[in-house]
Amino acid sequence: MGDGKKARNEEFQGFMIGRWPRLMRTAFLLTGEQHAAEDLVQSTLERVYVSWRKVGAADDPEAYVRRVMINLHARKHRRKLKEFLAPKDDSGLVHEVPDTGDRIAQADDRGALLEALAELPVRQREAVVLRYWEDLTETQAAEAMGCSVGTVKSNAAKGIAKLRAIPGLAETVTYGGRK
Repeated sequence: MGDGKKARNEEFQGFMIGRWPRLMRTAFLLTGEQHAAEDLVQSTLERVYVSWRKVGAADDPEAYVRRVMINLHARKHRRKLKEFLAPKDDSGLVHEVPDTGDRIAQADDRGALLEALAELPVRQREAVVLRYWEDLTETQAAEAMGCSVGTVKSNAAKGIAKLRAIPGLAETVTYGGRK
């Protein structure tokens, strides 16, 4: 193996290992199932690896990877009529360890939040996950979703409004420091 290829492989491996937990969290919030999240992350990284020379040279490789993940998820959703965010029996799932300061992870009833998130239309769910879980700016979320900033604002606002309208949920979780 040439030195250049070996260096690219090592760079990709370092990127993958460093970003795996965050990518898994985002994928889980998008898909709602541990195995589906793992598949989404693996599929994303497979596609990214093929063009790693271009991705690694990008200004923000993480944003590129996030965009690939959102696109893969959107394609899969178009083929599938219904997604289930929270499985009936999650006893066999490995639960993620929340980041320190992750206000959503501190919610008393995470199950209720995931069920509410599952009820959102896909684009609203994507906007809410990217803006409030991933803490992306509206511009970054728009780039990841492949839409305008106005579309992100609209979808995020509608999604948050639906989540706040659920009895008991608004008292449990604050969004971005605002009620």
